Amino acid sequence: MSSTATLAPDRIMRDILADERVRRACDHFTTRAAEITAEQIALCEIPAPPFGEEERANYFRQKFLEHGLADSYLDKVGNCIGLRKGNSLRPLTVVSAHLDTVFPSGTDCTVRREQGRLYAPGIADDGCGLIALLMLAQALDDGDYELEGSVLFVGTVGEEGEGNLRGVRYLLGEGEWSGRVDAFISLDGPGVERITHAALGSRRYRLKLRGTGGHSWGDFGAANPVHALGRAVARLASYPAPVEPRTTFNVGRIEGGAGVNVIPTEAMMDVDLRSASAAELQRLDAFFRRAAREAAEEENAARRLGDPPLELDLKLIGDRPSGETPTDALIVRLAEEATRAVGYAPRLDRSSTDSNIPISLGIPAVTLGAGGTSGNSHTLEEWYDPRGRDIGLKRALLLTLGLAGIK
Repeated sequence: MSSTATLAPDRIMRDILADERVRRACDHFTTRAAEITAEQIALCEIPAPPFGEEERANYFRQKFLEHGLADSYLDKVGNCIGLRKGNSLRPLTVVSAHLDTVFPSGTDCTVRREQGRLYAPGIADDGCGLIALLMLAQALDDGDYELEGSVLFVGTVGEEGEGNLRGVRYLLGEGEWSGRVDAFISLDGPGVERITHAALGSRRYRLKLRGTGGHSWGDFGAANPVHALGRAVARLASYPAPVEPRTTFNVGRIEGGAGVNVIPTEAMMDVDLRSASAAELQRLDAFFRRAAREAAEEENAARRLGDPPLELDLKLIGDRPSGETPTDALIVRLAEEATRAVGYAPRLDRSSTDSNIPISLGIPAVTLGAGGTSGNSHTLEEWYDPRGRDIGLKRALLLTLGLAGIK
């Protein structure tokens, strides 16, 4: 095959599809469906709670070693990394999926089967991305490809929630691969049409208010943290979020109080702010911070004379940058061609994934669905249907080979 640097995306894809090794690998994705499902179940049943991905990462390292990635290792923050060397290190394409789930330690991750579906926390997010990562590593090993560039397989930590993309931030910002990555593919969730080329920016806060507390009757008039939170929520709910650019806000959790007749000493809430526009996100962010401050001030102004004021603690717990990989970038055009090659119409979209970080750094990046379908994501009744998974695996392989180049 000729160098991909000199060919149009449609020609690159035609050449890849004509390669017997590629056709054989794609057939294996179908004929080995039962084995692949069994492997997906095995990895899903290894817990990977927030900041507790080590057991699953070590499992992945062993699998990488079995698939010919002899120098696999865990980096400083816990990412599992394996390099498939080509004739040259560059271009270097990262193919990744995230190891962590949103579910806390102690969650039962046992997989059950019902009418062709797999049910378990994390079975789709990102169980289907993780199995795709392993199957791609195996396909490159089995196919004995001569790659022009190299492929770095990465199971990232900290993609979800308060993880704040810490794995990919380290990989591209402080780790040994910083400044050496030319393209980035994230495999996240199901589907075969979606190509996420635009990063959805978000900012997440934890607001805590502390006071003296007391009895609801005898100490009435003491500054009440829950009342102040209520004022802050009401202010946020009044924000005129534009439809275009799409902008959203959410109070996802509120905690506080000890009983119906007790003035709380502390109350807390977690807030998620998002926008397709960096400028609009900045406006919403400023509005919320002002709303939190004014809510506390208003509650303090109404307190009994001589009582101490509420203490406000506003902590940023998540900051995801926005941006876009241009639609004419090679990675986007190849992803579109790969999607058409497997019989589907490509659909460009915007979301918040590991790709936010490379996009913000100017590294061409996309996030792909890894095939199959799912529902009830981020709940204990999350399910995944592996029918059509082979199509997602084929698309991911085509894009990876298109970027790396094969001879």
